[in-house]
Amino acid sequence: MELRRSRSFLVGGIAMLAFGVFMLLYGRADDWFHVVGSLIISGLSLLIGGGLAFYGLRPFRLRIGPEGLTVRLPGVNRLVPWAEIDAIILDQPLPVFVGRKTPSPLLLLVPSSRSTLDRPLTHRSPLDDRPCLVLLDLEVVRQSTSAVAAGLARFGGTRFTDFRQVTRQRFDSPDFTIGLHGYAPARVDHLIKRGQAALISDVLLERYGAKAVIDQAREDLPIASRGYDREQVDAFLEELSAALARWDEDKREAG
Repeated sequence: MELRRSRSFLVGGIAMLAFGVFMLLYGRADDWFHVVGSLIISGLSLLIGGGLAFYGLRPFRLRIGPEGLTVRLPGVNRLVPWAEIDAIILDQPLPVFVGRKTPSPLLLLVPSSRSTLDRPLTHRSPLDDRPCLVLLDLEVVRQSTSAVAAGLARFGGTRFTDFRQVTRQRFDSPDFTIGLHGYAPARVDHLIKRGQAALISDVLLERYGAKAVIDQAREDLPIASRGYDREQVDAFLEELSAALARWDEDKREAG
């Protein structure tokens, strides 16, 4: 499976360069104030456009196959066999509390003891906190996250973990006791499904929307003649609500 680089950076860079050239040639004015303003806007557009175009034209290759990962990224330009990879994890960073941009999924690689990869291990595995490197930000590829996950599962086998699903499975299929005068199962099941879907979302508003619905519903859950144990449901929904309320503290502080 060959991943393809997204063209969005290159297209955006070309558009900014074209705008900068247009402002330089035609953004004339009669007074110095507007002339200087046009030159500043033109210069910034050319600078940003050049940076985006350069990023979009950098060498890139990532092929997922039975032998391993064929990589051409900054600092790595070779086949990384599966024997050198102890784990590869598809992680969805927590939404950022401030700022509009939602984080894109990351491909994390935990090298094995036999690995000769010479890149700094700047991150920690969300599974077991082992040092790992960020192999790829999936924002830069054309394939969907689900397609990349399917390719890694096919060739990576047990080395691959989709941490988005691990997060969701923590709250999957709760085994509530059925008893007299418990919470109505249909309503509880609906709330849990909404929370599960929001947990793997990278959209902050979706997470907080689901949390608000769950918190409001907990105040007046309908009672059935035979339903879920109230204490178990209350504890479960409280934990689910707390998980939905989390965001990336590091990025929040940086913002």
